[in-house]
Amino acid sequence: MVKLTAAATNSIPRIIIFALTLIYGFAGLFFRDPWKNEDAIGFGGMWTLFRGNSLDWIVPHLAGRDLSLGAPLPYWMGAILIDLFGSWIGAANAARLYSAICFFAAALAIWYATYLLGRRTEVQPMALAVGGHPNRKNYGMTLADGALLIFLACVGLAQRAHETTPMMAQLMGISIVLYGTIRGLDKPWQGGLWTGLGIIIVALSSNLTLSLLVVTATIIAVIASNAKLRFRWTLTSSVLGLIGFAIWPMLWYLGNITPEWRHIAEDGWRNMPEMRASPSLESLSFLGVNFWAYAWPVWPLAMISLAHWGRVKTAAAWRAPHLCIPLSLFIACLIYVLFRVDANEHDLMILIPSLAIIAAFSLPILKRNLISFIDWLAMFSFTLIALAIWIIWIAKMTGFPETTAANIARLLPGFQGQFHWLGFIIAIIITAIWIAVVRWRTSRAPKEIWRCLIISASGTTLMWVLLMTLWLPTINYAKTYRNVAARLSQVVTKESGCIDTTNIGSAQLASFSYFTKLNLRDDPSCHWMLTHNQSEARAYAQLNNKKLILLWEDRRASDRDERLRLYQVSAE
Repeated sequence: MVKLTAAATNSIPRIIIFALTLIYGFAGLFFRDPWKNEDAIGFGGMWTLFRGNSLDWIVPHLAGRDLSLGAPLPYWMGAILIDLFGSWIGAANAARLYSAICFFAAALAIWYATYLLGRRTEVQPMALAVGGHPNRKNYGMTLADGALLIFLACVGLAQRAHETTPMMAQLMGISIVLYGTIRGLDKPWQGGLWTGLGIIIVALSSNLTLSLLVVTATIIAVIASNAKLRFRWTLTSSVLGLIGFAIWPMLWYLGNITPEWRHIAEDGWRNMPEMRASPSLESLSFLGVNFWAYAWPVWPLAMISLAHWGRVKTAAAWRAPHLCIPLSLFIACLIYVLFRVDANEHDLMILIPSLAIIAAFSLPILKRNLISFIDWLAMFSFTLIALAIWIIWIAKMTGFPETTAANIARLLPGFQGQFHWLGFIIAIIITAIWIAVVRWRTSRAPKEIWRCLIISASGTTLMWVLLMTLWLPTINYAKTYRNVAARLSQVVTKESGCIDTTNIGSAQLASFSYFTKLNLRDDPSCHWMLTHNQSEARAYAQLNNKKLILLWEDRRASDRDERLRLYQVSAE
């Protein structure tokens, strides 16, 4: 049982947490190109839909490549946003509004799910004999604020939550499933609607493996929970969930697409991204190496919460909704990552909503020494990171320190740093706010249970905003294909015929399709070939008795391993 006073559950002023979430969510969405790899691929699918026909909308793919990108919802949303706002703010900026919608919806769902759990009887603090213990509403709001701060403090989300990838829709869908299932405990109809909506989003944004795992985990959580959900929730969520799984296949038949394209769509839904029939050692190794830094400080707080609330020597402790429901969804998402052929940081995103909710329930029982450790570690780490960002930016602008400036010139040859007043002013303001937050935290001893998260959430926001203001031109120069595409367009005009893109990656095809007006497609009959693998080009020539004449060779300045080559193809 937890002992708390009412003073410890004073919630954060709404304007502070609202502003922090908005700044974090919008920073880095605008004034940049699509970035290699997943960001460019996601945008490429949206761009193809925006310019394409009904087939492109039914089976999302990259222009010129007959390979499904998977379930269509992310690409529908991005294409619609490009159509609505692209003429005002540019297509790439408009498409990234999709990421903002998904992020804010996930944040809101996590907050409300935690708030509802925090009001339940089994998690309430012990009533004090002299009074002064918190009421349910204040306690729930404080825990919800903590869950949101934990979500914002997650280091690995910073870049990945601002890219146009299907995982952003999956993040939103899983968060809404969590909220709907918890909402259904007291309002079955409303909870069923939200759970069903979340399942629809997951089914239309991920492969069948993740969709079925989320549904299975939700069913297991409901059965295992000691707070039984009612028939009305079950009926509503089941009907909507079945509709969600049926929408895309229905479009295959209503759109009268060819059997070949139907097979492409089915294969994409089953295996995009690629899955294995058994856990992957590569994915397990990836998790073992990357998860701990990616999910800091979420995972240690979640472990403390599970250790405390589950220590009762009965099964009833683990059947409480605040453990059973999010833990079941977390295990399902973890299984999905383990069965991925080649898991990456984008896949880890779907683990965070459940962990953030569980971690929030550690806040009332954290010891003072652990709170101090988290505070000082975050304060020290993010202050050093901010100093490094400022020093490197100054070196780019002034050439001093000389060693730092020389290293930048070596890593990014040809990059010319330009001073941007708006970015500089925003960076100054966010740094001043960080100093004020650190001063507030070190000059007093607040009693609120969320106090150890203010530094971490503010530090993550500081780091990301500084990168997206002072360093944005540098990062954009390193990650975009704009300059390479411009040089390619000078060599080949759109009147020159088609270019075979079979031997380039999806991110490269998506970027060149956006930055040029060239006729790019996976077609061996084209008289031009674009490749980044010389051995594959030679193997193709030998197999087909073709002669290749090298016309152009180039690369992005930041990538010394990549070599893009344009060949003219002719008969031997």
